Amino acid sequence: MIQLFTQLAQSVTGAVITIIALLLVAAIIGYFTAWFYAKSVYTPVIKGLEADKQNLNRQVAALNEDVARLTGKVDKLNEDIKKLQEEIAGKDNVIAEKEKEITALKKQKITS
Repeated sequence: MIQLFTQLAQSVTGAVITIIALLLVAAIIGYFTAWFYAKSVYTPVIKGLEADKQNLNRQVAALNEDVARLTGKVDKLNEDIKKLQEEIAGKDNVIAEKEKEITALKKQKITS
């Protein structure tokens, strides 16, 4: 076994294999170091963003309830407007009838 390492160390191919193996180990160590660092830095940020998201979702739900309540109020007010317009139209008809009666009575008074 020792002869194998000495032969690898003495040849160019052995040096290339050793360098590639060491680079692979260094890459693996670097990858895990970066992963643990990113995990430690960004985990609190992600938790904060999730809390903000939940808060915003609650606000959206409350605003949707407000919109529904206000839409109902607008519908009720529109119905009241329609009723009042119908009432005004009815009074306009009564006024028109009274004016016709007045003109008819004036005509009768003039002819008599």
